[in-house]
Parts: sequence; structure tokens; C-alpha cells
Amino acid sequence: MFIHKLSDVQSENIGENTSIWQFVIILPGAVIGKNCNICSHCFIENNVTIGNNVTIKSGVQIWDNTVVEDNVHIGANVTFTNDKVPRSKQYKEVWDKTHISKGVSIGANATLVAGITINEYALIGAGSVVTKDIGKNEVWYGNPAKKMGYITEEGKLLDLNLKSKDDNSSFIFKNNKLIPND
Repeated sequence: MFIHKLSDVQSENIGENTSIWQFVIILPGAVIGKNCNICSHCFIENNVTIGNNVTIKSGVQIWDNTVVEDNVHIGANVTFTNDKVPRSKQYKEVWDKTHISKGVSIGANATLVAGITINEYALIGAGSVVTKDIGKNEVWYGNPAKKMGYITEEGKLLDLNLKSKDDNSSFIFKNNKLIPND
């Protein structure tokens, strides 16, 4: 594990081979998995769970009641929220829950409104504002974000008809998995 001397890591729940760079603050209740890379200027609150093999680029704050599963990429300056109706000096007992499922990629500067779930292998475009749950393998972007297509686990972009944007091959969902349509 690598923790830069200019970071403030109060949690003892940090997995092996995780790198935490300068000016990162991680509060004591946070749980960080193995082989993660947390870039500079990030803040991770107490009731946060980060899975294994997660990349969190610079300038991200992750607030209480957020779960990030394995193999997630969070781009620079992604904004998480945990309160749909914030009021100064008024604190909830339980914050809205945000759940980021395995294999999700979130582009830089996206904003994720509290209380959503982004399901497995979805892709959120840079600068998007996500206000509702995102389905498995879906591609969303814009403000507000709209479903614009699909993406395979391997990263092949598909249109809304499940056809590849590169080679016009087609795919289907079988047993809840996106596979080539032979």
C-alpha cells in the first residue's frame, strides 16, 4: 500500500496494493478495497465502501451512504451528492444512498444526484447530470442524461438497437448478459 505523506488517511480499512496520493482525506469509517488508485485532492467520508480495482481520479468527493463496487472508474471532478433537499445546518439521520455497481465507468465532471443506482458495466459520459437509475450495460450522457445506447463488458459501444457503432455487428441480451447475436 502507498499513502502519500501529504494525505490524511484516518481509516485503517485500506486494502493491499492501494495507492492514495497527495491531499486526499479519508475519514475513519471508510472502507477501501485492494488495488485501488485514489488520485490527489479527493475526499471520502465515513459511511463509504469502495470495492477492489477502483480508480478515482482527482477532485472527487464521495459522501456518506455511497457504495462503489469492484472495477469502477470515476473520472476527474465527478460530483456525488447525498441529499436531494439540502438545507444549511439541517442534518439527516440517514443520507440518500447511491450505489455504483461493478464495471461502471463515469466520465469527468459528471454529477450524480443522490439516491440512484448505476447498474453493472454502464457508461456515463463526461459532464452528464444523472438524476435516475441507470440499467445494466447502458450508455447515458447529456444534461439531463439520456439513454443513448449500450456498451459491452469489453467496452464495445452499441446503438439503441444493440448494433456496434464500429462494425455493424449485433448483440442480444441472453440470461441478463449482453452477447454477440450469431
